[in-house]
Amino acid sequence: MGKFSRAARSSPAPQRPAPADPDWSPYERLEDAARAYFLHADVALEAVGGVLGRHRVLGFTLERVVDLTEAGVSVWQEAAVCDGKRLILWHSEELTDDKAPGGTVLDSSVQVMPLGSIRHVGMRTLMGHDAAGRRIDRGVHLVLATGTPHELTPTPGGDPDAPLTSARFRPESFRFSKSLDDGGPGQIARLIAFGRLLGRLVPGH
Repeated sequence: MGKFSRAARSSPAPQRPAPADPDWSPYERLEDAARAYFLHADVALEAVGGVLGRHRVLGFTLERVVDLTEAGVSVWQEAAVCDGKRLILWHSEELTDDKAPGGTVLDSSVQVMPLGSIRHVGMRTLMGHDAAGRRIDRGVHLVLATGTPHELTPTPGGDPDAPLTSARFRPESFRFSKSLDDGGPGQIARLIAFGRLLGRLVPGH
């Protein structure tokens, strides 16, 4: 899943190894899925719930990534939630902070985007067959792009008086993925459903 604002502000906090990821895909309610999957479910639900208010969740996808670093184990958690009008993105990770009790702080962030700001929804599904020859989905990649410039790349010119002739910008994008090894068939199906939901709800421009 695309990490929407991951930044190396400080070193990841050393943690005890996380348990094997449970499968959140059987849970239709965001609260139930988050409590089964996230290590900091209360933080996630409070952050997302504070933005949702009384709006109903129409679809969501969750991700948890365990990174092994020199400092230990770092756990990255992320949720993408759609209420029909907005895309709500939440993520968290633990960072070292020598001034904090226990030596760590939890970095929790929320980003809210109106669906009208999404200019492109692209989804690629990888399909194969099982041992019995039946077709199965082996993976899915979902990309959401906005019209917001994320990175400008100058184009050099040949004239010494005009060293730069133009600039190309890469739009802000959010990437999500699931595979048989990362999430399993249930989460693949849920991410496909989430991508289709956004494809239906994003307004034409």
